Amino acid sequence: MIEIKKFRFGNTKLMQIAHEIRHEVFVIGQNCPEELEWEFEEESTHFLVFNNKKAVATARHRKTIKGYKLERFAVLASKRGKGYGKKVLQAILADLADFNGLLYMHAQVQVLPFYEKLGFEKEGEIFEEAGIMHYKIVLQNNY
Repeated sequence: MIEIKKFRFGNTKLMQIAHEIRHEVFVIGQNCPEELEWEFEEESTHFLVFNNKKAVATARHRKTIKGYKLERFAVLASKRGKGYGKKVLQAILADLADFNGLLYMHAQVQVLPFYEKLGFEKEGEIFEEAGIMHYKIVLQNNY
């Protein structure tokens, strides 16, 4: 059974689970600097995807001066290709359904096709962030 939990930084139990997934995916799996991984935690709204009570994916959104930035999409390597990334994205978009402005993210190049299938479009040039090439992508049908 799939369950998605939405929470804030004050929920230390769920934050620890989200941090464990992000540490495995970004810090260990992609060699991202650990100090970059733990920024903007308090101001973000976080999400965890559970399958049979086991956490398999996480992501978050936060308000910026431009709109809402969707960030830190991480699915455990052994759980990829099973639709968890799409489920967490859909939960975030549902949470922001009443917002009539820019929804955007910095997407790693290798996952760009995933986001494009879901309505996001590249904006601007490729750039490096945390040692990984990214594009800014925006949800075009939202504003």
